[in-house]
Amino acid sequence: MLQLRPNCECCNRDLPPESAEARICSFECTFCRACADGILKGRCPNCGGELVARPRRPAEKLGRYPAATERTYKPAGCAG
Repeated sequence: MLQLRPNCECCNRDLPPESAEARICSFECTFCRACADGILKGRCPNCGGELVARPRRPAEKLGRYPAATERTYKPAGCAG
């Protein structure tokens, strides 16, 4: 199951499960749209993979399949 991480790894912006602003790579590294499109230019700084829109889990499924709560914040790896 896809891990819905709670924040952008670059700027630490909150990205709740319903956010249309979340972008992920195939390893589920998570970034906000502003960082993904801006300084990262659509590439994950961790693996070099493509950043795409993160799917949103239906609200009725979040009770049984909750989003992740552990935050990852690595601003040094996001320097433009």
